[in-house]
Amino acid sequence: MSTGLLEAALSPDDAEAVLPLSVEAGWNQNVADWRFMLQHGSGIGVRDAAGNWVASALALPLGPRFFWLSMVLVTQAQRRQGLGTRLLRRCLEDVKARGAAAGLDATELGRPVYLPLGFRDLYRISRWSIARVGTAPPLLAAVSVRPATPEDDARIAAFDAPRSAMQRGYILAHLRARRPDLAWLAERDRAVAGYVVGREGRAATSVGPIVADDEAIALALAGRALGAASGPFLMDVPDSHRALSAWLRDAGATAPRGFMRMLHGEAPGLENDRHIFALAGAELA
Repeated sequence: MSTGLLEAALSPDDAEAVLPLSVEAGWNQNVADWRFMLQHGSGIGVRDAAGNWVASALALPLGPRFFWLSMVLVTQAQRRQGLGTRLLRRCLEDVKARGAAAGLDATELGRPVYLPLGFRDLYRISRWSIARVGTAPPLLAAVSVRPATPEDDARIAAFDAPRSAMQRGYILAHLRARRPDLAWLAERDRAVAGYVVGREGRAATSVGPIVADDEAIALALAGRALGAASGPFLMDVPDSHRALSAWLRDAGATAPRGFMRMLHGEAPGLENDRHIFALAGAELA
């Protein structure tokens, strides 16, 4: 590491100071995102001689045996020194020491870095930029959609876990509370059939996760969330969900960038995107 650079743990109090890293990269996280991740996860960074954060990486727990790696960032002036890979390795070593697996969403530039570290591809994701909303197809009469409430948090977490292969109830509850207008619940015969939550970002409103029994329910949930707020919006959709992607495309949305969901170790079920119609974003899975 270059002279004057020092590794240090990140804390929630560093949220505002580390925000410029994601702003410089053009990412959508805001201070609330950073603070939440640093409250619940383990972050590590590099400071320069002036005390500014110039690199970061973070591991967020999604169960006792699974962690999500994200926010691998290096400021422009300090790139090509291996700082990002070094911090990612630190996070990965900590995860492996716990006997756990690690997942991440890789950009086209990041994937060649992660493959030699032992990550493998799961499925492709497109990030849709959405300016306006199309009309979702009508649901069957047996399915109803209503705003999600705090009393629904435990039901949503129980519905999500076997379908996402993650234990992220605390994230879903946080998102529901943070933006109640984006949180909707689908029910069939009084049982949960799907949900959507979202959050405001620095440059756009992020809609997701959307987890549902089928694509018709997912489309209805997406329509409710996108119709509840003003754009622009971002939505990360697995490429396998062609009807949802077509609906977004027909509404004028574009997908200028994509990701590859990757896994290090074993996390049974994570490769199955059948019920995962939109993600929480590359930083929250």
